[in-house]
Amino acid sequence: MQNHSGHDLRSYLIGFVLAVVLTAIPFYVVITHALPPSRAMILIGVAAILQILVHLKFFLHINFTTTPKENLLAIVFTVVLIFIMVGGSFWIMFDLHQRMAV
Repeated sequence: MQNHSGHDLRSYLIGFVLAVVLTAIPFYVVITHALPPSRAMILIGVAAILQILVHLKFFLHINFTTTPKENLLAIVFTVVLIFIMVGGSFWIMFDLHQRMAV
């Protein structure tokens, strides 16, 4: 088992706290109806993007200034796949909704 230095543990703890906060804020806004639905959706989207960046930096240790080309290509490929899957799912759901609404 590897011995983690204090810096590594500190980095993981900072990432964990940020991840929990970025999860708790949207939950609080949705549960309390603190914002109108359109603004709540924007907040959820921004929190999700920040959550991804926190995970990449603090847990996967990917630094975008010194990231090798292979890691950057893997990230771009993953983003494209997620976009295709989520976009395709929404396309199917909206199409089914329109067909069922008749």
